[in-house]
Amino acid sequence: MELLRKWLGHPEDIYNLLRFKMGGYRAVMPRMDTDSLGCGLRTCYRYLNQTSRSFAAVIQALDGELRHAVCIFYLVLRALDTVEDDMSIPLDVKVPMLHEFHSHLYQPDWKYTESKEKDRQVLEDFPTISMEFRNLSKVYQDVISDICHKMGVGMAEFLEKKVDSQREWDKYCHYVAGLVGIGLSRLFSASELEDSIVGQDTDLANSMGLFLQKTNIIRDYLEDQLEGREFWPREVWSRYAKKLSDLAKPENIDVAVQCLNELITNALHHVPDVLTYLSRLKNQSVFNFCAIPQVMAIATLAACYNNQQVFRGVVKIRKGQAVTLMMDATNIQAVKAIMYQYVEEIYQKIPSTDPSSNKTQQVIASIRALSLPGSPMASRHHYSPIYLSCAMLLAALSWQYLSTLSKATEDFVQAGEN
Repeated sequence: MELLRKWLGHPEDIYNLLRFKMGGYRAVMPRMDTDSLGCGLRTCYRYLNQTSRSFAAVIQALDGELRHAVCIFYLVLRALDTVEDDMSIPLDVKVPMLHEFHSHLYQPDWKYTESKEKDRQVLEDFPTISMEFRNLSKVYQDVISDICHKMGVGMAEFLEKKVDSQREWDKYCHYVAGLVGIGLSRLFSASELEDSIVGQDTDLANSMGLFLQKTNIIRDYLEDQLEGREFWPREVWSRYAKKLSDLAKPENIDVAVQCLNELITNALHHVPDVLTYLSRLKNQSVFNFCAIPQVMAIATLAACYNNQQVFRGVVKIRKGQAVTLMMDATNIQAVKAIMYQYVEEIYQKIPSTDPSSNKTQQVIASIRALSLPGSPMASRHHYSPIYLSCAMLLAALSWQYLSTLSKATEDFVQAGEN
């Protein structure tokens, strides 16, 4: 019944879940024909679906040869990330592996069979992935190899190095996510689906990645603590506690929330760049691919802002909310309206006593200036009493059915996969 109560409070969620389940998702993620693919590419797409929940569907919805290039790009970086995450690999072995990983793209027989990680199949069958990499046009190969090399070097740098300053936080996020944004942007331009400026403006592309990565790091505080990882910058949290783990103690909850709010304010500074970047995109499949994670991120930050639950458990946006964002974020005016909605939600929660309150208000003002609502999307959550009554009745009749939605749909609408 808790699920029912949640839906009664958000009748648009159940409507959009039904719309999504009954075929609305095909407008955002048209089905890809895998029967026409060669054996190697079919295997790569199988690995993509096995190793990614959020990104597999939107990658497969990309147009033309860009789809294959992004699929291979994802799998190469997944393989690199699997090496970085594998704690069973000694550092004296792992560091040179990370530095040299890009060279294995041109070695047909190279593979690694000693990994203990859950995604080890991308290392064990790396010959299939590298073969399909070499089948790509050279312009795609050059981008993927270059980004793989730079990311491997960056990962090696932070293996034994903690994130101290905010500048180092930006640097770490650049290595693990900003470079992905830069690489993807270069692939978009190389495909000629987007103008050359999209791939050339690395600052905007970097911000796209940093906004997503910082959101993940902020949201995942407790999970990372439980697994012995620390990604919050010492320069910030040391003003609130002696150890980062102290923020999870009940007696420190007030200062913990203040620290959280400061980091969210830092992340919000990337939103103007995100909006500028998205405004340049012309291809619908590329726009959907880029916009959906960004609106998920702003919704996640709004849920986390000034929220003690970040230090006690998991903060997630509702599945119906995620589905609504996916189906709405298909043009720049809609995205601006979504951004406006969620920064307003944050603004309403700013405590007057919060040390970062002035900075938070300032960055929200800059986002408002770029995203003033000028389309019907801005009021898309205003429903008539008749609609609300019908939706609540539908919720009461359908809540049990919807609780059994397919695993594939449930997984896809989870926001913020790393």
